[in-house]
Amino acid sequence: MEPLLFTLYATGYTFAMTALGSAAVLISKHKPSPLFTKLSLGFAAGIMTAAAVWSLLTPAIEQAESYGYHPAISVGGGFVLGAAFLILLDKIMPHLHLNSKEAEGPKSHLSRHSLLFLAVTIHNIPEGMAVGLTMAAAISSGSPEAFSAAVALAIGMGIQNVPEGTAVALPMYSSGVSRLKAFALGAFSGIVEPIAAVIVVYLASFFIPLMPWMLAFAAGAMIYVVVEELIPEASLGEHSDVGTISVLCGFVMMMILDTSLG
Repeated sequence: MEPLLFTLYATGYTFAMTALGSAAVLISKHKPSPLFTKLSLGFAAGIMTAAAVWSLLTPAIEQAESYGYHPAISVGGGFVLGAAFLILLDKIMPHLHLNSKEAEGPKSHLSRHSLLFLAVTIHNIPEGMAVGLTMAAAISSGSPEAFSAAVALAIGMGIQNVPEGTAVALPMYSSGVSRLKAFALGAFSGIVEPIAAVIVVYLASFFIPLMPWMLAFAAGAMIYVVVEELIPEASLGEHSDVGTISVLCGFVMMMILDTSLG
């Protein structure tokens, strides 16, 4: 129960930070500017990239070597499977990315705000998996440094969830959704993080030798989201330099968190 309990604490925090960002819709009437959207998505991309490297892939390689696995197979294979999982979700779930006019996935009669909700939900799945797996791996290893690194990852995910929640809730309100409904949809787009985290921690308790595969799986899923959605939104069009700088700032912040606490 201990890994599950700490995972719920960590992902409860990241969910609360999403809700905090979504609460901006209760006091603001305006849709976030393109500049704000680029900054928030670029910042999230930087955090997720650094987290994938230091919090997921590096521990996955270390664990693979300790189990006598070849890292190129277990870590590389898990990474590919994680990306493939997100590609599959993209194909089978209708969704609409921020600032996009055309929905992706199967044709659907869902409203634009429902499609946007689904897009952010897909985005949050690998975040929850990452927090859950790093917490489970840290507790199972008994290493204070690993636990600190897992806490650093949760802090980083929570920080980037604040502007992300705002960037989701305000466009919904601007499209005609009531303030309370926009807040609820923005906040509960993050509920998938605790759910995904609990699922992978539960599975990991039965498949400890597969932990390198699972950590790399979460990393592959996160990098897919970064490359397919976040970086294009942050770097294309006007203010592209600002978006790029925001990616670098997010990367450096997560690197500092991980190296300071980990």
